[in-house]
Amino acid sequence: MSKIYEALRQAELDSANRAATAPDPAAAAPVAAAPAAAAAVPEAPSAPASEPAAQVVQAESIPEAPVPAAESVPVAPVSVAPSLPVSIAVTPVAATPVDDGPIDGPKIDGPIDLANIAQQIWAPSLHQLPALEQRGAAVEQFRSLRSRMQEFRDLNTLKSILVSSGLPQEGKSFVAANLAISFARHKAARVLLIDGDMRRSSLHKLLGAPEGPGLTEYLAGNASLTEIMQRPRPGDPGHPLHHGLATLIFIPGGHANDKAADLSGNRRFDRLMADAAPHFDWIVVDSSPVNLVSDGVNLARACDGVLLIARGGTTKYEVAQRALAELKASKVLGFVLNAVLNPPVSGGYYGYDGYDKVEE
Repeated sequence: MSKIYEALRQAELDSANRAATAPDPAAAAPVAAAPAAAAAVPEAPSAPASEPAAQVVQAESIPEAPVPAAESVPVAPVSVAPSLPVSIAVTPVAATPVDDGPIDGPKIDGPIDLANIAQQIWAPSLHQLPALEQRGAAVEQFRSLRSRMQEFRDLNTLKSILVSSGLPQEGKSFVAANLAISFARHKAARVLLIDGDMRRSSLHKLLGAPEGPGLTEYLAGNASLTEIMQRPRPGDPGHPLHHGLATLIFIPGGHANDKAADLSGNRRFDRLMADAAPHFDWIVVDSSPVNLVSDGVNLARACDGVLLIARGGTTKYEVAQRALAELKASKVLGFVLNAVLNPPVSGGYYGYDGYDKVEE
C-alpha cells in the first residue's frame, strides 16, 4: 500500500478519534474548511483562521488499484497551502490515444491577442485565493506545488493540467485556481484557467468574474474561443491589477447544461486545447468529480496530466483508489492531499523567514 493511502487511512482514524473526544461535535469545524470552501464555493464549508498545512510523500506503485504499475518519481517533502495540507505522489500512467474522427466546432483564426480578449471587472475572493498574498505560508505552499509541476515538465511533456477529485467537497476548484495564480506570478507566465465543471461551475465565484459565455457555449458551437475568454480589467488609478492576475486568462464554465457529458466528449474540447496551447505557458482545467460523472475523464484525454485531490479525514481509501482507476487512460501526476493534520511548518526554516519576499 502506498504512503498516500496510508495517510488517508490514518487521517480517517485521527478524525474519528477527535470526533469521539470532542466536547461539542456540532461546533467542530472541518479541517482546512476555509481553503476547501474556496476551492469550490459550493463544495466546501468556510474555514477557521488556523488550519493545518500540507506535506508531500514519495510516490509508490499502487498494486491495489487496477492501473498499470509504473516507476514512481521521488518527491521531496513540501507544503502546499496553509489550509491545504497536501501529499503529492507522482505516478505516471501511459495515456491511450483516442481517435474519434475529425473535430468540428468553432476555431479561432490566427494567434490569440490579449488585446482582443474582453476585459471584465473581477472581484476576487481574496481570503479564498491565498496565492494572491505577497508573503506567508500559503504562498510558499503553492510555490512548492508549482515547483513540482515544473520539475516534472523538465522530464516530460506538460503544459495542460486537469485538476479533479473522486467526490465533491475535496478542494479541487480551490487548488486549480490557486495553482493557476501561482503559475501566473512566476515570471509573468501566460496562464489559461478553464472551468470544466459544467454542472456546478464555481471558479467564476472565486474570481468574482462573469459566469458566461463559457465552455458550455463553446462546446455547443454557440461561441468562438475568443468570445468565451476574459481577462480582468485594471483597477482605479493607484490600484493596479494584482500581479497574479495580470497575465491570467479565464474561461468560465458557462450556463449549466444537462448534456454536459455529451458536450465534454464531442472532441471540441480537443480543438480548444490545440488552438490555445501555443499561446500559453500553462493551462489549468478544473473538472467534475470523476467518480460521479464521466465529464472529467472525457476532458482529461486532451490534457497532458492530471492532479487528483483527496481530503484528509474525509476521502476514503476506496474513493481515492477508484478515482485513480477511472483515469487509467490518462497520465496521473499525483495526489494532492488536502487537510493533513500536523504538517511541517513552511515558514521560517533555518532563519529564512521572509525569504518569500524575493521570489515570485
